[in-house]
Amino acid sequence: MNGKPFAESAEQNKDPILDVLRRWFVEPGSVLEVGSGTGQHAVHFATALPHLTWQPTEVPGRIEGIEAWRRDAGLDNIAPARELHATGQWPGEHYDYVFTANTAHIMHWPEVLAVLAGVSGVLRPGGIFAMYGPFARGGRHTAPSNLEFDRALRRADPGMGVRDMDDIQRAAAPLGLDLLESIAMPADNFTLVWRRSGAP
Repeated sequence: MNGKPFAESAEQNKDPILDVLRRWFVEPGSVLEVGSGTGQHAVHFATALPHLTWQPTEVPGRIEGIEAWRRDAGLDNIAPARELHATGQWPGEHYDYVFTANTAHIMHWPEVLAVLAGVSGVLRPGGIFAMYGPFARGGRHTAPSNLEFDRALRRADPGMGVRDMDDIQRAAAPLGLDLLESIAMPADNFTLVWRRSGAP
């Protein structure tokens, strides 16, 4: 990959996620991606969805990898990657859409709550927030693979773990994020889709 960072999981899930984004990220607008990882998703989605302007973000130390993908892509609708930590300062701009993938389970719970609060603060009324990843539901894992993944995460760091979508929704609702759909995805994952309350 010419020295660019590469995640096999991002390669495998990019098209199923794109199918969801095509349904929900319909109108022209701006997207804030929280935790852009390698940058593969940003390039793939910005290529396939030219009506959107994509703003990738990551923690310090991962920006250059995203920039390598962005520069090679040569797309006009991907902005330079910006640093963003869940519990730090969020952008002053407002966005029509927010997207994040495979972040909730590697964050500690206070960081997940900070993401929800941050999204509520930057998402325009009527805007859409999509979160992809593995989730439990009703206190139970949805697949044996997710149970094993959760155990491995917690062995590595007790603060990490597969989150329960019901817990996330209970935290999101008071912030004006209304859950519209939970979409079953390949490999025992889900995409959760919210709309920011208020008239667009």
